[in-house]
Amino acid sequence: MIYTVTFNPALDYVVRMSGDLKPGMTNRSDSEEIYFGGKGINVSTVLRELGEETTALGFTAGFIGKAIEDGVAASGIKADFIRLPEGNTRINVKIKGQEETEINCQGPKIPAECLDQLFEKLDTLKEGDTLIVSGSIPSSLPNDIYERILERLDGRGILFVVDAIKDLLLNVLKYHPFLIKPNKQELGEMFGVEIETDDDIELYAKKLQEKGARNVLISMAGDGSMLITEDGQRLRQGVCKGTVRNSVGAGDSMVAGFVAGYSKTKDYKVALNMGTAAGGATAFLDGLATAELINELYKTLS
Repeated sequence: MIYTVTFNPALDYVVRMSGDLKPGMTNRSDSEEIYFGGKGINVSTVLRELGEETTALGFTAGFIGKAIEDGVAASGIKADFIRLPEGNTRINVKIKGQEETEINCQGPKIPAECLDQLFEKLDTLKEGDTLIVSGSIPSSLPNDIYERILERLDGRGILFVVDAIKDLLLNVLKYHPFLIKPNKQELGEMFGVEIETDDDIELYAKKLQEKGARNVLISMAGDGSMLITEDGQRLRQGVCKGTVRNSVGAGDSMVAGFVAGYSKTKDYKVALNMGTAAGGATAFLDGLATAELINELYKTLS
């Protein structure tokens, strides 16, 4: 079973405009869409598209949280959310005109007793399961929460996948996560350097491996991605061809595609290509990737 954790889910309210947003004035939309998101939920959604069994864990609150619970259930995703006693799950507003503008809200406070409930759910994971933790941490949680989760589950034969930045990522490397996914800029920031060449990427990815990471997947926007594997391979893949419509969830989709590809084949090249196809599929759609488009794009990759 593949588990995802979303500490701060969101109802994403997407507003499309033909022109630019004009601050201080009344703006009219051309269309609106609603998506049930948060990084872990995004990953679970794409995993389900690819036929993988997945459970989404996390926290919900208020009537917005209930809408997310209902929406996730309606899409066929198995979820085991913890209801918070106060507040409302956040709404993120994505304004898409000539430029993209996002307003990401705070989200509810997560009390200690609810965090304990999450730990109890995580304690049921067993050898062979995969746990994917991703995204930022709400201000009400301790900033070492990722580290605490991996420490608690360390030694049980669980594959950890971590998609986070800077210290959130660096502090968990001692627990030997199966996969980490920094982007090129984040990789440079972790070491205080400017990353310029593929050799630079490989050099600093291997430094992360020296700190404990098993496989390092580096995304490079329009330049594609590179995977440095635990068995010494350096795999490079470009981006899929298509018209970019959406940037939300492409990285989460890449993680989902990689995990699904590896789960099916235990082949790192297949995993990288499946991750690339899934990320591209989301970028080319208004919502998250569909299995049909992922498989179509996968066939174009060598």
